[in-house]
Amino acid sequence: MSVDRARVERLTRELLEAIGEDPDRPGLKQTPSRMGELYAEFFAGVGEDAAAPLAHTISVARGPAPDTLPSGAVLLRDIRFRSVCEHHLLPFAGRAHIAYLPGEQVVGLGALVRVVETLAARPQVQERLGEQIADTIAEHLDTRGVLVVLDASHGCVTMRGGRQPEASTLTIAARGEYTDAVARAELIALIGASPGSGAAHA
Repeated sequence: MSVDRARVERLTRELLEAIGEDPDRPGLKQTPSRMGELYAEFFAGVGEDAAAPLAHTISVARGPAPDTLPSGAVLLRDIRFRSVCEHHLLPFAGRAHIAYLPGEQVVGLGALVRVVETLAARPQVQERLGEQIADTIAEHLDTRGVLVVLDASHGCVTMRGGRQPEASTLTIAARGEYTDAVARAELIALIGASPGSGAAHA
């Protein structure tokens, strides 16, 4: 499903009028078309299949490098993402960290990034976003455990209400073996040691 840009433009004009502005004044004349383009980008994930990037897997035993089966987790840190909070339509942005315990089938690391990007490009809340990422990977990839940690700054916290510009929100979603806090402790420590991360807690 693609964003109806023309409708967004019409509604943006109406919104500008509703706040007492003149949508035809020079500074705002291009705003409706800019908003149409912006929303098409921000909400490109609506209706998209977030699991599609995981469809192409690589057999460890029969693949190009059969001697490289990881003995532990595969951890991809500091995936930058941005989304839009569905409560106030204000942005939130930060970093995603994904770990999984691979089975016989693995996936290219870029596929994990695309899962995050697709799910984030929807009206979202951070808590659900982390759970959706974890579910998508756990259900569509050969894995014994999945851990997703999101660390993000929210416009509804930094720009309105309490206006706390330094505040960030940390969420953890775990599946399989990583539902056990002891099993995920090492990964949490590694994520916390990432240059782009705040302190993470199990």
